[in-house]
Amino acid sequence: MNMTFLRSGRLLFVNRFVLIFCSSVFMQVAYSQIHPVAAESSVQFSLKNFGFRTGGKLDAPEGDVVFNPDDLPKSSFRVSIKTESINTDNGSRDEHLKEADYFDVKNYPLIRFVSSSVKAGSKKGSYEVLGTLTIKNKSKEISMPFTAERKDGGWFFVGSFKMNRRDYDIGGSSTISNELTIDIKVLAR
Repeated sequence: MNMTFLRSGRLLFVNRFVLIFCSSVFMQVAYSQIHPVAAESSVQFSLKNFGFRTGGKLDAPEGDVVFNPDDLPKSSFRVSIKTESINTDNGSRDEHLKEADYFDVKNYPLIRFVSSSVKAGSKKGSYEVLGTLTIKNKSKEISMPFTAERKDGGWFFVGSFKMNRRDYDIGGSSTISNELTIDIKVLAR
């Protein structure tokens, strides 16, 4: 046998193996799950109460994020937030919001969001996620525009959306505004 042919065949095999291996590693990195970093993330809400703007915050979400701007159909968000984490800087109000008329934290400890699709927005770095938001066992499809940028070995997401508290049976006939604005900043890695 010709030794040059054998060496060429082995070299071709090694080159193909390296290419397949590197492609596989790249795909795993590109589609790997990342997770919100609590210390560098925030969820805030605001609404009108007796004509004044008020609000508070919840703990950062926990869960899994898969994000690849080059292949958005494979991107997804599956996150939850603990309802008991509600904080309006007023202890008695916070306890009231944890009761059955509002978040009913004993029976519904989590707010959940599961995406159904992620698509590109009109500007570079902007996107829109469509998914199901579940609060107090009531689910509604929402859409949230957001931006994403690479940061500290992960992705930094910033988004905002409006929701009607009555869609989720929060607050009953309270005098607070029905519409809340939710602002989310999440670093995931």
